[in-house]
Amino acid sequence: MTALHLDCSGRRGDFAYRLDHTLPLDGITALFGPSGCGKTTVLRVIAGLERGCHGRIALDDHVWLDSTAGHNVAAHRRAIGFVFQDTRLFDHLDVAGNLRFAEQRASPTGPRVTRHLVLKVFGIGDLLHRSVTELSGGERQRVAIARALLSRPRLLLMDEPLSALDIPRRAEIMGYVEALPAMFGIPVIYVTHAIDEVARLASHLALMDGGEIVVCGPVQEVMARLDLPPLTGRFEAGAVVEGRVVEQDRDYALTTVDIGGQTLSVPQLDLEPGASLRLRIRARDVAISFGKPHNLSIRNALVATIAEVVAEPGTAFAEIRLSLASQDLRARITRKSVDELHLKPGLEVYALIK
Repeated sequence: MTALHLDCSGRRGDFAYRLDHTLPLDGITALFGPSGCGKTTVLRVIAGLERGCHGRIALDDHVWLDSTAGHNVAAHRRAIGFVFQDTRLFDHLDVAGNLRFAEQRASPTGPRVTRHLVLKVFGIGDLLHRSVTELSGGERQRVAIARALLSRPRLLLMDEPLSALDIPRRAEIMGYVEALPAMFGIPVIYVTHAIDEVARLASHLALMDGGEIVVCGPVQEVMARLDLPPLTGRFEAGAVVEGRVVEQDRDYALTTVDIGGQTLSVPQLDLEPGASLRLRIRARDVAISFGKPHNLSIRNALVATIAEVVAEPGTAFAEIRLSLASQDLRARITRKSVDELHLKPGLEVYALIK
């Protein structure tokens, strides 16, 4: 597995950052955290755009920065593609000119990416002679990603590429981003403030706070942890589980999903039986019962074991981690319910999922 080794520090005005982490680059690694925590600064540091950075940065055996040895590879020689929130296409060039600019500066040792392939994948063949100022937001972002790929990078950095798009265009471009690592063999570091993007796209999640990477690991493990609520967000906190489509109920527009031998009913998904998928289940949408409920509108009742209970002093709530066939769920209930039900690790319960 490709890995990015960061052991560096610096300042950006009054903001100080200290990075001491190895990021696994297997698919898409998401950088997530509160506003102002330094996510974009990390991308700039990796790309060689941040002045005053000291320490060491290496992609596997390719050392990009070693201050001790006086070694600092210039940004344009690091074989990194960068996709910005505002696309930063060259407005004085048409689409073909923007793509040609990347091709002329492509890394000679980077992955084999051809114009034919990116035109086909991103559906921009009929846009080549259009001015980029005439493109829609979704078209501009597709061209921006295609241009970054044609530079044949070893690593692709994406800085909130969906945040300026409306919901339909956002869903469209997310599908393209999701396919990038497998289709082009290029790992991605992806900055976002949207937890739903993390849940769908990321294989690994790096949480940031105060200019530091606090934790990094597989997205399912990190999102299931109960000790990180200020960083993952209490209201949207939840877990990611993997499942498989079992059947479609066309009459009621419902899809049945198998999760470790138990089934979950969700609003209909456009997937064939047998397809694998991820589901993000919010902690506030999970209740707990000792018996299988009857005469309730909640139709999903999964057998689980309580793995961890963490009360939040000063609030009404507690967080519970539930083990479910080697995967984890989270439930957010009141501390009073925890006490009255005598909930503790090791108890078998039903997780009721709305």
